[in-house]
Amino acid sequence: MGSFSIWHWLIVLLIVVMVFGTKKLKNIGSDLGGAVKGFKDGLKEGESSASAATPPQQVTQASQKPEQTTIDVEARQK
Repeated sequence: MGSFSIWHWLIVLLIVVMVFGTKKLKNIGSDLGGAVKGFKDGLKEGESSASAATPPQQVTQASQKPEQTTIDVEARQK
């Protein structure tokens, strides 16, 4: 009663193929592969842009007045 035998897995595979069909399973596999490839490309791109970016330099002056960072706007309804 512990683990499933090979016959159990073959029956489960047969039922999955009957329910979804081979075409849909093939599409799911290619979509999953494309998603993984896109994810890996995104990671490589993120690492290269992070290593190429230089940290911004801070400019501090005691006599300079701090800049206003809040923008005051009104919301209009259409």
